[in-house]
Amino acid sequence: MADPPDEEVRERLKAALWFAIGKMVDEESLRRNRNATPQFIAALTEMVWAQIENVAVDLESFSQHAGRTTVTTDDVLLLARRNSDLHAMIKDCVDRLKATKAKGKARR
Repeated sequence: MADPPDEEVRERLKAALWFAIGKMVDEESLRRNRNATPQFIAALTEMVWAQIENVAVDLESFSQHAGRTTVTTDDVLLLARRNSDLHAMIKDCVDRLKATKAKGKARR
């Protein structure tokens, strides 16, 4: 069982997620002239939270399997391997960031 400080952090993160999802749902509801109930926002938040927990466990497992204590972009790419469109988007972003970082080092 998580100790009280960890549980407090977890609850604060979950509240922040609820707020962010609520804001996105409200914006989309206004744009589409639709209504969303607080129960819908709560259910969506729970679903997203569960997905985040699964992703976190998978990323941690990938890094541990590779003998690392830090999650890297390689782990994220491995996680996205079954969704080719997502994998391509993440790979492009990683490649751009690496190119930018390499340019910065070359200037020094």
